[in-house]
Order: sequence, then structure tokens, then C-alpha cells
Amino acid sequence: MTESTAVENATTASGPDSYPSDSPPAGASGGWRELFSRRYAAAASILAGGVALYAMNLYFTAALMPSIVADIGGERYYAWVATGFLMAAVIASMLVSRLLDRLGAAGAYVLGFLVFGAGAVVNALSPSMAALILGRVVQGLGGGLVAGLGYAVIRSALPERLWTRAAGLVSAMWGVGTLVGPSLGGLFAQLGVWRGAYVLLLAAALVLAVLARRVLPGRSGAGHGGGRVPLPSLLLLTLAAAAFSVSSTVPGGWPTALCLLAGVALLVGFTAVERRGAVTVLPRQTYRAGNPLKWLYLTVAVLCAGVVTENFIPLFGQQLGGLSPLVAGFLGATTSAGWTAAQLFSVGIESVRGRALAIRTAPLVLVGGLLVYGLTQTGHASGPRVLLWAVALFGAGTGIGLAFPHLSVAAMRSSTDPVEGGKAAAAINTTQLIAFSVTSALAGTLVNLGGDTPVDSARYMTFGIAAITVLGLATAARTARGLGRRPRGA
Repeated sequence: MTESTAVENATTASGPDSYPSDSPPAGASGGWRELFSRRYAAAASILAGGVALYAMNLYFTAALMPSIVADIGGERYYAWVATGFLMAAVIASMLVSRLLDRLGAAGAYVLGFLVFGAGAVVNALSPSMAALILGRVVQGLGGGLVAGLGYAVIRSALPERLWTRAAGLVSAMWGVGTLVGPSLGGLFAQLGVWRGAYVLLLAAALVLAVLARRVLPGRSGAGHGGGRVPLPSLLLLTLAAAAFSVSSTVPGGWPTALCLLAGVALLVGFTAVERRGAVTVLPRQTYRAGNPLKWLYLTVAVLCAGVVTENFIPLFGQQLGGLSPLVAGFLGATTSAGWTAAQLFSVGIESVRGRALAIRTAPLVLVGGLLVYGLTQTGHASGPRVLLWAVALFGAGTGIGLAFPHLSVAAMRSSTDPVEGGKAAAAINTTQLIAFSVTSALAGTLVNLGGDTPVDSARYMTFGIAAITVLGLATAARTARGLGRRPRGA
């Protein structure tokens, strides 16, 4: 079915970058069948493929790292392989709307895929850990760009009746990446051909680049959304992410506390600069009094906080449940599996009231799943206990999946100006990356608080993350309240 007439009338995009307001083709329904029809399948594949390539790469390299270190050394720089990728992705995600305006959807995607592929080449040829880190930084720049474009280009590449389905598809790719990345990376590691893994990534990037060049819209020629790069905001946010990332790698005690305090101070500085700056990372309307967009981004950040538990659940599965590495990896992926499954249901919710209810319910379901997992932690867990963990984590993931498609679409519809709407959608990915960086560092610190007792580490980490997600009850309520409002132009 199509969206409600009232909402469509209130959110119809205008401007040269918006999808043409032609009449729907015969048989158009705004459902999955239309999204994957001959007319839209190629565009949908590019949007989803870019995010899947990025998400898969996160876990892909993690599975390969033991083999890489055994081959080229550099174990002391192990953590910086992930940190370099994440930091570069954060920077690139902030430039999505500007590159999109200057190059068009096709040009921006081609650039992103080619940069990602160049990083894969450096990784495949790396003779040392320093070269590998450099390749990961280059990959992060390309990956952050294509991941952000996955949300921002929906508005210009597809008609509005398909936005919710497309947002659900793009968001689900994070779950797909979590499921496919570890198994595929583990396969290459098992075969002893880790360099070949990056050749595969290069091939995928090149195929998607060619497809993007052929089917996505080019530059509109408007040139009104690029502008200057917000260097002060970009610098503060990058330094904040770096401080939080480093906090989990320094010795415990005052060095960790100092890094965390520095990160908080830099985030406060970022917010202050953004509120007063003429050129900003987030859409200007985010900082307007009464605008719900800020609550939307906070809700996205809180929901993403629940995902970072996946980084540690495989470890606890081995330590507390006696699971094999493969089975423990699948246990860690159950949150993303729940996220993906819930989205397949949630994208079918079309009424404003139904979408608002999904957003309000999401943090509650997420918190409940995390609490059940944390409360049932024990050493030498039995099979039924491990199964209960999987059910609880799957349930936590469904909370994220319930809300995410509607949050993405709400961002796109936050302005009748197509450039501001695209910028608002791209900022979803920036928010995700920042949330992953911050909460991953905090989770690492919480795990360290448990010392040598795995049960305590698991509980500290789970309850700490759950405490963060509780904040989503308030932010989601404010976000849901603004769904029915008429958007304003830039």
C-alpha cells in the first residue's frame, strides 16, 4: 500500500534532486515486489550493496587479523587496524552530502567504490602492519562514503512510496554484514589466503562502481548543497571519536578516565560550534528550537549502542558457555539477526500511529533483551542457558529493527528541500559511526572492570550498555511525537 495521503502531501520533495513526481506505473504498490522490479532493482542493489560491503568489511578483517599478524607481524598495532578504518569512515560520512551535491549520486558512488577498492589493493599487497593500516584508512574513506550514500540517495533514486522499504533494506545490510563477514573472513583465514580476501572486496567494489555509473542519477547542476567543509566541527568530532577509541587501549585507571573526559569535552565543544556555526556537519534544522530531528539522531545513537555488545559476546560465549569459536561467532550475530528479521516486518507499518508506536517500543524491547542476557550470565553455562542467551539477544535486536527504517525515512522527510533532506538522511550514518566508536570504547572499559572474572565482565558490559539504551525511552518518545508534523524547507 502507499503512504497515507496526508503524509505524502506534507512531505512531497521539491527541487532538481528529488524523484520525479510522475504517476506510479500500473500495478505499483510501494511493496517489496515493486522495489525489486526491473525498474528499481539495480538502484536498490547499489544502495544495499554499498552498506553491505562496508558492514561486512568490519567483521571480515577482524576474522583475518590473527592470520595477518602471523604473516607480517605488528601485533602491537593490532587495535589501530580497526581504529584507522573507523576514524576515516567517520570523516568521510560527514562529507557525503557535499560530495553528493558536487558529483551527483552516480559520481559520488563511483568515487566511494574506487577509493574503497584502492584501499583493498593496498591491503592485499601490504608487506607490513604500517602498510595495512594505511590501506584500512583508505578503505575507511571509501566505505564511510558509500555507507552514508546508502541513506542519502534513497530520496533521489526512488519514489517516495518505496522509501520505507528501501530504508529497511539498507539498514538490514548491517545485520547481513555481521552474519556474512565473520564466516567469509574465517574461510579465507582457514585456507591461508588472507590476501585473496581483499582481492574479492576489490572485485565487488568494481562491479558496484560500474553498476552505479549506469543506473543512478548524475549531477543535477544545482550546486546549492555543497558549500564549505565544516572544518572546526569536523576536527572536534574526529578528535572526540579518537579519544574514545584510544580510551579502550590505554592502561586502566587515570589514563582511561582522562581519555573519556577528553572525549566528552570534545563532544560538548562540537555541539557548541555546531549551534553557532554557519557551516555544520548535521543539518541546520537539528539545532532549531522545537525541531524533533535532534531527538531522532539521539535515538539512532542509543539503539546503535546496543549493537556494540556483539563485539564481546563471542568472547563470553567461549569463556562462559564453552562454545567453539564458530558457534560463539553465530551467538554474537543473533542481535543483528533479530535486527534484520524485525525490519522485514516493520517496513510494512504504514500509518503514522503505527510508525510512532514502533519507535516508542524499540528501546524498551532492546533494554529488555539486554537485561535478560545480563541477568542469566553464569560460568560453565548449560546448553539451555546458552539458548536463552541467543533468544534474549535476538529479542534485543528486534527492538533496533522495529524503529530503524522509520527513523531513516523520518530524517529524509524532515525537510521539503531535497538537499536538506538528503543531508539529514546522510547524518544517520554519521550518527551510527560516532555511536559505534563511543560505545565500543565504553564497552571495552566496562569489560576491563570485571578483571579476571568473565562473569563480572559480561555483566558490567551488558548492564552498562543497557543503562545507555534506557535513555532511548525518552528520546524515542520525543521523536515519535514529531512524526506527524509538516516539514519545513531549508
